[in-house]
Amino acid sequence: MASDNLHAPRERLSAETINMHHCIVSIMEELEAVDWYRQRADDCDDESLKNILLHNMREEMEHAAMCLEWLRRNSKDFDGFLKEFLYKDGEITHHHD
Repeated sequence: MASDNLHAPRERLSAETINMHHCIVSIMEELEAVDWYRQRADDCDDESLKNILLHNMREEMEHAAMCLEWLRRNSKDFDGFLKEFLYKDGEITHHHD
């Protein structure tokens, strides 16, 4: 359960913090599922099953992207960093240049 990962007593956390926690944990789980499906697809000898696994992988990517968008809409900090880093050309680490 996601609440098992809380580092402070739940009753001391704001609703905003709990919602962000749910979203962050969901993103982590979705990305883990992407990794699992990709590995299974790479290891699969049956082309039909491989296509199903890759389809499932892409659905997990969709879920992760929706959660990232929720974070962007609900956190000014995430919004700022996503605007700074996403869809940019050049070196990723040279964002302050």
